Amino acid sequence: MLTAIIDYDSGNLHSAHKAFERMAREVDAGEVIVTADADVVARADRIVLPGDGAFPACMEALKGASGIYDAMVEAVEVKGRPFLGICVGMQLMASMGREYTDTPGLGWIAGEVTRITPADPALKVPHMGWNDLVIDHPHPVFADLKTGDHAYFVHSYHMAVTDAAQRLAHVDYAGDVTAIIGRDTMLGMQFHPEKSQTTGLRLIANFLSWTP
Repeated sequence: MLTAIIDYDSGNLHSAHKAFERMAREVDAGEVIVTADADVVARADRIVLPGDGAFPACMEALKGASGIYDAMVEAVEVKGRPFLGICVGMQLMASMGREYTDTPGLGWIAGEVTRITPADPALKVPHMGWNDLVIDHPHPVFADLKTGDHAYFVHSYHMAVTDAAQRLAHVDYAGDVTAIIGRDTMLGMQFHPEKSQTTGLRLIANFLSWTP
């Protein structure tokens, strides 16, 4: 079993790698590697796409990374390999990003990435810090977790999904903010599971153990 964390010069790869390695050992999920090699992505059993920064820049970097984009799309869309997007990596799963300039996404989850607009003007954007997850729909990734478990967020944009069934969890920030999305073999987390202590590590372990 091989889990590939895609390196396209966007994301906190060191801490993510350590967290995934730790939980892979715990659940006997095989090897976890950080890679910029399209051939490795193509043969991976699971794929993780991190991302930090602006939606347009991340999409441009991903498409320019020596065949990784095409290898990832084929692995997920054709081969049905389990996929996890983290932070902007999750946002790239959307139909469209509205950050700075309209940018088409992967189109795996119908919806748009828009700026967070809390109903309370006293709340600052970016949404930064700990917030409690509200589970909207059951999913194997929530094994041993519950509404009220908290995760660590740092973001100014979030995904407004078209199909409510594909929003698996949200948080309240003077309005609903999408936290976890998913369908078929695809999952996305707006927060950083590798920085979310017990909750984040359990989510990582559940992803590594998940058989869609």
